[in-house]
Amino acid sequence: MFNVNKKVIGELEKCYSLAMLHYQGKDHFLCAAEKVNNCYLISLEGEIEETVWEGPGGVMTMVQVPGTDGQFLATRKFYSPNDSKEASIVVVTPKGKNDWEVRTLCDLPFVHRFDILQAGGKNYILACALKSDHEYKEDWRFPGKLFVAELPVDLSAFNDDNQLQLTPIKDNMLKNHGYYRHYEADGSTSGIVSFDGGVLQVFPPQAAGGSWRIEELITDAASDAVLMDLNGDGEEELCAIAPFHGDTVNIYEKKNGKFELAYTHPEKLEFLHAIFGGDICGKPTWIIGNRKGDRLLLAFTHGADGYEAQELDRGRGSANVLHYVYEGKDIIIGANRETNEIARYELTE
Repeated sequence: MFNVNKKVIGELEKCYSLAMLHYQGKDHFLCAAEKVNNCYLISLEGEIEETVWEGPGGVMTMVQVPGTDGQFLATRKFYSPNDSKEASIVVVTPKGKNDWEVRTLCDLPFVHRFDILQAGGKNYILACALKSDHEYKEDWRFPGKLFVAELPVDLSAFNDDNQLQLTPIKDNMLKNHGYYRHYEADGSTSGIVSFDGGVLQVFPPQAAGGSWRIEELITDAASDAVLMDLNGDGEEELCAIAPFHGDTVNIYEKKNGKFELAYTHPEKLEFLHAIFGGDICGKPTWIIGNRKGDRLLLAFTHGADGYEAQELDRGRGSANVLHYVYEGKDIIIGANRETNEIARYELTE
């Protein structure tokens, strides 16, 4: 069981996206809004340090550019599944206090999640478009895609008129919503991608000019998933929430080389969304949050009685969560979108 010490560290209407940022020799984190609103740079203690921008918002994902001092990529103008035709990925570069330059890297309608993956000494961008077109509310007739590109070391030349060219590597992905970075044993990274057709693991090229590789993990619909050894048996489990913005918590275990459903949480949790997987207080932990109903923040671990869920918070409605260790203590940041609060949870055993 975890002891939880919560502190609300800021208010941001429709706060949504979170990311770590190493800048000026220190680690910080970013918090940005889903709608037209601010992006903040925040210290690990929880102090708001700078306003990165005041709009236009629509930020689903932010990722630091490896090896840079505070430069990051972000989605822009993805306001909802029904309002994201003008979405793009931008390059954000610090110029001074409260002075951050924002330039277009590439226009990509409906881009929801993306990441910078590393393999063979190179950086690659993997971008996930939720859908491909849209004509009316809840229009899902145009499935999403995966797009890739090698990411140049120097991004200074990119702007509205000179954009990074992306290549599609998979299409026909209905409700292409979920993404989570996975760290490989060789130091490279891959992406766990979730959609109505299942969960995929996407690997960047191991050598320059090589091909991307896609492995199908399950074919059950999923909204988000992480791959982690939750039960401590030395084999990674697939921990998924389903279906799109769904209410069901599933854990799959690998049997004879294939993932099979091993556990379904008995409680239905409306509009599941926030997700993190990793060690907390030295224990493998999967954290999830839902945005409707009781709006719970839960920590799943494995004990003598199997998979167990502990309530960390309720009534807040996390869109996303972020984990880091600060002064030896495990911290979870919750972008509690439904209550406009940025919350800092200190977890101890």
